[in-house]
Amino acid sequence: MVPFAGGGAPFVSGGPNYAYQWTPARPTVSRITTSRTELIHISIAYVVLTFDFVLVFSGAGLLYGRTAEIGSLVTLPLVVSALIATFTAFICHEMAHKIVAQRHGFWAEFRASPFGLVFSVITSALGLLLAAPGATLVGGMPTFDRSAWGRTSLAGPLTNVMFGAIFYAGSVALFLTGYPAYYWLLFIAWANAWLGAFNLIPFGPLDGAKVLRWDPGVWAASFFGIGAFAVALWYGFFYVGAPIFPL
Repeated sequence: MVPFAGGGAPFVSGGPNYAYQWTPARPTVSRITTSRTELIHISIAYVVLTFDFVLVFSGAGLLYGRTAEIGSLVTLPLVVSALIATFTAFICHEMAHKIVAQRHGFWAEFRASPFGLVFSVITSALGLLLAAPGATLVGGMPTFDRSAWGRTSLAGPLTNVMFGAIFYAGSVALFLTGYPAYYWLLFIAWANAWLGAFNLIPFGPLDGAKVLRWDPGVWAASFFGIGAFAVALWYGFFYVGAPIFPL
């Protein structure tokens, strides 16, 4: 987990553990498939992580001493933004891993981590966010196939940066026209960029370790490019409260 402080509402966020993991071989697939089990797992993780975002960004955590004010702190724009941020940064990230793995012909499904979800709720109640909601499991992909692992890994962060760029452009457009909703689009853009960059750290089960083993050049360009974007959005969202380099 990585410490992170934001202006006005400091918190610590390790980001969800989006790194997909290997599981024993399963039957290969020739199309994009899912299962009732996967849908249940990812739905639960989505609801819990959205709740975590709302609790942390409302400033109602116990560390802030404003828990009694939660009714006024949790607003509709915050809830809607958290729903969109979690869907794009988490659900779409995991589904990108799944789709690429299945297009390579391998079984892949998301599985939630009960311990990680419970731990995320506890830390969010304190005003922090330490979350590892689960991972996409991949079966049958040979460990020596660095290209397949690398491409599958990179799909998640690239999905994050795509959504980050889209919502950042929307934030800039609203900012230039004077609509205050630009702030929430900036939040969604930041959430995507930050989680995409975090997962490219070349450590342990994170995406970055597999991308680095596959192609160091691709890893460096992705990590530093998305990382710079994430830092810029972090500064704009937490310290400036607006896009810092309008398009």
